[in-house]
Amino acid sequence: MPKFIIERDIPSVGSFSDEQLEKISQNSCSILRQLGPDIQWVESYVTPERVYCVYIAENEDIIRKHAEAGGFPVDRISEVKSIIDPTTAGKING
Repeated sequence: MPKFIIERDIPSVGSFSDEQLEKISQNSCSILRQLGPDIQWVESYVTPERVYCVYIAENEDIIRKHAEAGGFPVDRISEVKSIIDPTTAGKING
């Protein structure tokens, strides 16, 4: 299944308490269980004003269904086409 990055603009999210983030995460997981195996939340990165979520999903539509059911904003969905890291550069000689 494809991998997606979802951008969510959430004012002041970086200052949310651990309890607030836990509640949001629990809500998300509950909805994911209802949607079934066509969507999986991998992880999310919380910045001061935005959350970047990594999902594996059958398509964008199911990501939007998840967001709508949970009341989560979806400002952008981007399908991951490749993953690169330092090893992509090849073997370093020296």
